[in-house]
Amino acid sequence: MPNRLAGERSPYLLQHAHNPVDWYPWGAEAFDKARREDKPIFLSVGYSTCHWCHVMEHESFEDARIARLLNERFVPVKVDREERPDVDRVYMTFVQATTGAGGWPMSVWLTPDLKPFFGGTYFPPDSRWGRPGFADVLVRIGEAWGAERARIDASAGDIVERLRGTADAAGETGRGASADVASLAEGVDQFRAVFDARRGGFGDAPKFPRPAELLFLLGEHARAGDVRALEMALETLRAMALGGMRDHVGGGFHRYSVDGDWRVPHFEKMLYDQAQLVLAYLEAAQATGEAFYAAVAEDTLEYVRRDLTDAAGGFHSAEDADSVPPEQAGVPGARKSEGAFYIWADQEIAALTGADADVVRLRFGVEPDGNAPHDPHGEFTGKNLLYTARTIEVVASRTGRAPADVVAALERSRRALFDARNRRPRPQRDDKVLTAWNGLMIAAFARAARVLPRERAAADLWTARRAAGFLRDRMWDPATRTLLRRYRDGEAAIEGYAEDYAYLVWGLLELFQAGGDPAWLDWALALQARQNELFLDGDRGGWFSTTGQDPTVLLRLKEDYDGAEPAAGSVATLNQLTLSRLTGDAGAAAIAERALGRVDPGRIARVVPLMARALSARHAGMAQIVLVGRPDRDDYEALRDEVAATYLPFAIVVPVTAGKRQDELGRRLPWIAPMSLHDGRATAYVCRDFTCRAPVTGADELRSLLRS
Repeated sequence: MPNRLAGERSPYLLQHAHNPVDWYPWGAEAFDKARREDKPIFLSVGYSTCHWCHVMEHESFEDARIARLLNERFVPVKVDREERPDVDRVYMTFVQATTGAGGWPMSVWLTPDLKPFFGGTYFPPDSRWGRPGFADVLVRIGEAWGAERARIDASAGDIVERLRGTADAAGETGRGASADVASLAEGVDQFRAVFDARRGGFGDAPKFPRPAELLFLLGEHARAGDVRALEMALETLRAMALGGMRDHVGGGFHRYSVDGDWRVPHFEKMLYDQAQLVLAYLEAAQATGEAFYAAVAEDTLEYVRRDLTDAAGGFHSAEDADSVPPEQAGVPGARKSEGAFYIWADQEIAALTGADADVVRLRFGVEPDGNAPHDPHGEFTGKNLLYTARTIEVVASRTGRAPADVVAALERSRRALFDARNRRPRPQRDDKVLTAWNGLMIAAFARAARVLPRERAAADLWTARRAAGFLRDRMWDPATRTLLRRYRDGEAAIEGYAEDYAYLVWGLLELFQAGGDPAWLDWALALQARQNELFLDGDRGGWFSTTGQDPTVLLRLKEDYDGAEPAAGSVATLNQLTLSRLTGDAGAAAIAERALGRVDPGRIARVVPLMARALSARHAGMAQIVLVGRPDRDDYEALRDEVAATYLPFAIVVPVTAGKRQDELGRRLPWIAPMSLHDGRATAYVCRDFTCRAPVTGADELRSLLRS
């Protein structure tokens, strides 16, 4: 019989709807039961594409003995961290503070008034690998609840007060004014100290893509001419793109590399990674002029467009790491295994690629007995993970083919492998649409429309507009000025958090700069105003993650770490700087200044690198580039191409369609109103602080202005 999760929309919760565990969703029914029966709550937090969440489900939550322990002694509650990041952050703060580590699945035991008293992450069903067995933990906590109840209550209360005090003090060590440029140079030095010069990335295994730090380094190269900052970013981006963390058959990036060589991925694919990595690769393409980085960005966008896009235009959240191995397709009860969709036997590659097999083997490191490392579950035994093992030139030399023939063979082979792979059982797709992550992906597609060649620009701009329209129509109520977080299966729900507002504003500002439609600027301004009303800390600066109105969320936190997802405050600070340079709003600039002033200058780059990027923008100054003309004409496109080819990370681009659209925009941005065509030709205005250089109409003249 299904449990209470069967009525939920979250794919993660629905995965557990047929467990023998009597799961409750987070809410009053569970809390009332815990108080009424005086039982502790067992809180399990995860997400649908989390591999170790699946492992713990199979090992423990599907086990009748463990389910009986949970049902008899506890009130079991499941939370999707992607739907409820507010709940996740509170208890992750507790787990990290008490164990020194964190991750998912997260397992926390709470008093009936929701105060945590014990926690961890993954527990095996029985003691192994130095970890206590989950069944034993349940028994011991159940016994302690009866025998040591007063001590548990006191300890839980004390822990919450200490966490609240820590949260109140966190991030308030800044000097109250924006740090100087020395802190940016110091930040680059901090990255240099941990940079892996041989393999790219920072530190050793596991290696996670953290695009915010790459955007900071690229920006510092642009601001200060720091060549080493550029090299660290480029070497990391190249290593990720050539390694096994990139899907060389279908495009896109896996979540992270379990080894230090970027070869062996953890196979889930997250929307937020695709979006941020596209932005980083596009900036690398502009900074270097190398087509390689642009091609990686294009390939990633194509993956998202094909495999993660809702029929109505929004973007889905993720694809799982696990799937049924192809040799077990159709077998009743077949167990999923990690990476099964992505790995290959040598014989398969030979059969599918025929005369091109040797090219594929050399290029992607394919071995007769498999190239995958040994793993304890035997899932990769005899199989190959595809990674770029040799250059085109080396492959050409070893096969006696011309480089152009090698490229053609690889393209043919990729199509053959792609078609064959699509006949395999696919990993599960998490098809919920999250506003925050969609905002990031809108930003990526819109930036691509500004940067990539014009033949691609229209499709990327259309994709970004369509996704923004999806959110506007389904997730935003202009009457109540309420933004919702999650859409799935026809239902929009959960009031948005600071990150939903911040990421979406970022996407809309990029979309406005890509197409010049004032409607997107209007919405960005409305969302930013609402974000400030709901989340801004008027006393000390920065933004809280939540409104503080939900009494079940014990702590009102500010997120001060740019990790896999950037902190809402970092993104919002960049947004406020952009809006201030667009509208001349001194209030927006002051809010950004206060947010920058609350961050410790000595830790800004390593902890909040996207905030450091905002600080770079603050010190570099943000130029304004206005292109006036008609986007369907060659003279306008020539100017657009010149801007696209120039790396100007701190410039704001305003495309203006001469005529009625310019009149509409001029009412919102009066400084643009007098800008006109010269001699009937498309015209570029390059400005700083709303003071403009003489307008130009030729690409060569514009190039000189942009690079001067």
